[in-house]
Amino acid sequence: MGTDDPEVIEAAIDLGYRHLDTARIYENEAVVGAAVAASDVPREELLVATKLWVTDLAADDVGRSARESLDRLGLEYVDLLYVHRPRGAYDPAGTLPALDALVDEGLVREVGLSNFSAEDLETARDHLETPVAAHQVEHHPLFRRAELVEDAREHGYPLVAYSPLASGKAFDLPAVREAAEAHGVSPAAVCLAWVLAREGVVAVPKASSEPHLRANLEAADLRLSDAEIARIDAIEREEELFPE
Repeated sequence: MGTDDPEVIEAAIDLGYRHLDTARIYENEAVVGAAVAASDVPREELLVATKLWVTDLAADDVGRSARESLDRLGLEYVDLLYVHRPRGAYDPAGTLPALDALVDEGLVREVGLSNFSAEDLETARDHLETPVAAHQVEHHPLFRRAELVEDAREHGYPLVAYSPLASGKAFDLPAVREAAEAHGVSPAAVCLAWVLAREGVVAVPKASSEPHLRANLEAADLRLSDAEIARIDAIEREEELFPE
């Protein structure tokens, strides 16, 4: 969630949002935890995710870092714990079994990966007993990796698209703008609809106000034509917002 105001997150939950994406490096665990605590929605209906940063991925640090995240969230468990990037202290043979141990302890329900290459994913599966529950990557009209979508489909987990609006950089693209005009919606809605048109792909857009929260939900009902999707697919310009 793109806000430091727990009331905005409470509003999101009230509107029907159930997937709350956090990370230590985002510095939003405490605010999300406050909103979860204040909400009338039962905890078991929410999917709360957080991520271990690259400095906390040594086998001996995984458990400590996860517990610190739980303390900031004020929760007894997280539904999904990601490896934020396979970099820094990441070692598949040590990091991933430490995540399995957290699942065995009940502190983590499922394990996710983030910003992995197809090769990294294959290596991770060799060391992780818990099935990969999700892979979160940058994915929008200006940056996508077909091989990661295919890996998600082949192995039966969702690809979670972060920055699906490309921080607004895709809004002026002719293919996006013309589709928005044709449907009477915003370019942001078109970007989200394009992401969600892929089987097995879900999105975690940021939202800092209730109007944006409502607009994101409405975009889920937008159906682009095959021709509109193909035009966006054919965009040649590439811009990665969060390179390694």
